[in-house]
Amino acid sequence: MSAFIVKSLSPKCLWNVQRYRSFGTKERVIDKVLIANRGEIACRIMRTAKRLGMRTVAVYSDADLKSMHVAMADEAYNIGPAASQESYLRSDKILHIAEKSGCHAIHPGYGFLSENADFAELCEKSNISFIGPPASAIRDMGIKSTSKSIMDAAGVPVIKGYHGEDQSVERLMAEANKIGYPLMIKAVRGGGGKGMRIATSQSEFEAQLESAKRESMKAFGDDAVLLERYVQKPRHVEVQVFGDKHGNYVYLNERDCSVQRRHQKVIEEAPAPGVSPELRKRIGEAAVAAARAVNYVGAGTVEFIMDYTSLDFHFMEMNTRLQVEHPITEMITNTDLVEWQLKVAAGEKLPLTQEQIPVLGHAFEARIYAEDPHNNFMPGAGSLLHLVTPNTSGDVRVETGVQQGDEVSVHYDPMIAKLVVWGNNRSEALRKLHSSLRDYNIVGLETNVNFLMTLCQHKEFQKGNVHTGFIPEYYEELFPKQNYSSSLLAQAAFASILSQQNREILNVVDKNDLFSTFSGFRLNHKLNRKVKLVAGGQEYTVEVNYNSPKDYKIRVNGGEEMIVSGSLIKNNGNLQLSCSINGHMSKSSIAVNKEDIYLFTEDGKFQFSVPKPKFINELLKQSGVSEGAAVSPMPGVVDKVFVKVGDTVAAGDPLLVIIAMKMEYVIKAPKAGEIAKILYNAGENVRKNASLIQFVGDN
Repeated sequence: MSAFIVKSLSPKCLWNVQRYRSFGTKERVIDKVLIANRGEIACRIMRTAKRLGMRTVAVYSDADLKSMHVAMADEAYNIGPAASQESYLRSDKILHIAEKSGCHAIHPGYGFLSENADFAELCEKSNISFIGPPASAIRDMGIKSTSKSIMDAAGVPVIKGYHGEDQSVERLMAEANKIGYPLMIKAVRGGGGKGMRIATSQSEFEAQLESAKRESMKAFGDDAVLLERYVQKPRHVEVQVFGDKHGNYVYLNERDCSVQRRHQKVIEEAPAPGVSPELRKRIGEAAVAAARAVNYVGAGTVEFIMDYTSLDFHFMEMNTRLQVEHPITEMITNTDLVEWQLKVAAGEKLPLTQEQIPVLGHAFEARIYAEDPHNNFMPGAGSLLHLVTPNTSGDVRVETGVQQGDEVSVHYDPMIAKLVVWGNNRSEALRKLHSSLRDYNIVGLETNVNFLMTLCQHKEFQKGNVHTGFIPEYYEELFPKQNYSSSLLAQAAFASILSQQNREILNVVDKNDLFSTFSGFRLNHKLNRKVKLVAGGQEYTVEVNYNSPKDYKIRVNGGEEMIVSGSLIKNNGNLQLSCSINGHMSKSSIAVNKEDIYLFTEDGKFQFSVPKPKFINELLKQSGVSEGAAVSPMPGVVDKVFVKVGDTVAAGDPLLVIIAMKMEYVIKAPKAGEIAKILYNAGENVRKNASLIQFVGDN
């Protein structure tokens, strides 16, 4: 092929030509790729693969038949029941489908089989490229005790602790006492906060050890742990590294992932605040040394603990896969890391040298979760009854695998999406993030969007003063009580009136929806009516009086009279309210769900409900759980039951373990008493707020 023809091709075709021309060595053709994952990461990989002219193959569980990643793929194959152990973790099924469909490569995404060395080896034996590092690197870095020894030998700073093979309780207790408290107990395998506990004293060490081991066995099939000194005020700073099959390595700068709950990340940013170019070079070179020590190939992330004050850093672990937060690195380096993965897997050299990798502006990623921040960030499940996302652009990305009407399943991670923004500097990026969060409107389940909006506006976060204890340190400020002002209640009532008058906009067909309670409202009719609304646990009386063809007089709880006017329009699937109260104009979005109305404002989402009739509340009370009962805080599966009928327990004793959203939750006795009945056995599904254990004397 002539040079002229090569130069005339599109970037996509040019890469195909370069790929084919290099096949004198060990390179492989990758024209068709199977994505062994689900949700947003599967969709994200498919977008790049399709841009590069590759065909894509999806796999899906019974629960994911109608999911977005299935719809996006060129082909899709069912791999079993909803439980990941019977579907997305079945390497035999996935390899069979890859061979059956003629795939040249498998991209594991993150989670599931992405850090499974045995699976990587099976791919190679089947002559299918595993889009990831060699199995040897996964093994070396997948076991934390082994990786720390390798890093120590490679000159990478490591926190001292116990990484030994003797896993007896006696030996671990003795080592813990040597290290001192507080200390961290960590599963030697895996990541994502699984199998990780903090013991603050000798008295609680054994209980925390048992919990860490139990969760680790469930998550990774191995209950071995390591111990290390717990840094009191650490930052979590990680470095994106890349290696190719030609021995080239680069780092694509660092990310700060310090703000966490349950040892899991909530928000990430790149570059890390307060990191100088000199420190960036030192930590980047340490990360490359770590990758080089295990002959790493592909995308990886080296995670460091950084002292909040001194900025000294120590190796924590290496994630041998693409990270959830990789988009912020792409934003500040103008790269596509999935494209890099595919090119490296095909045998190409890295697209850029270290000197060519820039630091462009600043980027944030906010993880949108189905969880209740006010209830210890308890994960949830359910339908996305209403979903409106921010408008995307070159500066704003929404990485998701769901759409309105989809279910957030109890079987998988509760992350709904990743909101990624870029700005010329940190302040600008943070403003864009807050603005975009306001436009993320979700109804149907609890989310952390309001919490993220509050976090963005916290003065210490705005200064970049972040560390892993940020949320508990500023808990009171991060969880303010919502203020349901009179003007806000007036907006809710006014939105209800306009919505009832414009039902063709809403396309509401349920005759029992919220607006049947406002059936008397019509413009050009003089009305005087009181309506009750429940907001923030309080009941309010809103009096609405017709004033003129253009406005109403609205009074809340007999307070000051407000003149309210405005309009409601539908814009890109979103209902937007323009409302003037005593001459002050404000704008918000609204959503309607049967007996509830939601306002999405600059201060977040506010919910308003019509009070249920007394007889319904009585029925709910009779069918509900008694005061002081042991209940499930989320939908999940009972994993283990610690008690039997007739046992006497004290308040706080563990009763059973619930597994939900890949997390383990120990349900403890809410009171002292005798066990009368166990309502669920191990392996059974439970709904949220279900009564699990009955005590003698319960109704």
